Amino acid sequence: MEVCVLASGSKGNATYVASSNISLLIDLGPSCAYVENKLSEIHVEPKQIKGILITHTHVDHVGGLRVFIKKYNPIIYLTKKMYEELKPTLLLTNYVLIDTDFSIEDIEIKIIKTSHDVADSNGYILECNGKSVVYITDTGYINYKNHRRLQNKSVYIMESNHDVEMLMNGKYPYPIKQRILGDRGHLSNQDSSYYLSHFIGEATECIVLAHLSEDNNTSEIALKTLENALKKEGQTVNRIIVATQKNRTELLEV
Repeated sequence: MEVCVLASGSKGNATYVASSNISLLIDLGPSCAYVENKLSEIHVEPKQIKGILITHTHVDHVGGLRVFIKKYNPIIYLTKKMYEELKPTLLLTNYVLIDTDFSIEDIEIKIIKTSHDVADSNGYILECNGKSVVYITDTGYINYKNHRRLQNKSVYIMESNHDVEMLMNGKYPYPIKQRILGDRGHLSNQDSSYYLSHFIGEATECIVLAHLSEDNNTSEIALKTLENALKKEGQTVNRIIVATQKNRTELLEV
């Protein structure tokens, strides 16, 4: 499989995942023009995108959908609750409602329910030819019942949203801080690092830290927190990448 995080952060999220048979996006929050440009940089034509998996309906994850689907008409994969949230403002005609694990061509997709302040939200595990990609952002925690399913995957794209000290000492109003820290908010660096240090295994090739706050985090702090957690658990991984808002990651081949 090929994987590239095109954009990650509070202003827009989109990730490219492809097998030899199918090209997909997870979310489309940035503008259509931005996504077209980033896809061109990795030599992918937008019309090759045959499906888009939606994690949830916040604008930073669906903001670019309207123009992209009008131009290229991919299938949108989302839950019934997500569809109902989008229906008042976005006309979807080419869509599939999902509530259990499913497949798109040769990619098997497992749904990991997340906990965020929307009607419904998903993370995903995408598997093909013995390789696997985990995508989890925008969640206050990861339910213990999913931990076994998340063990020893090839690539982890995991939210590392904020440094708790920076958040608490920062400019956000107290209710917003409480929302971010809550069970329906976002994973801190410490939370993300704890999960990752317990999930990764011998099959793990790369970790991508995602959805970093521009106000309450830095790449350096997120990376150091993860490195410390891995060291504490006696874990190692060959590559760690920190995704950013305005630039794509390298194209990963797994």
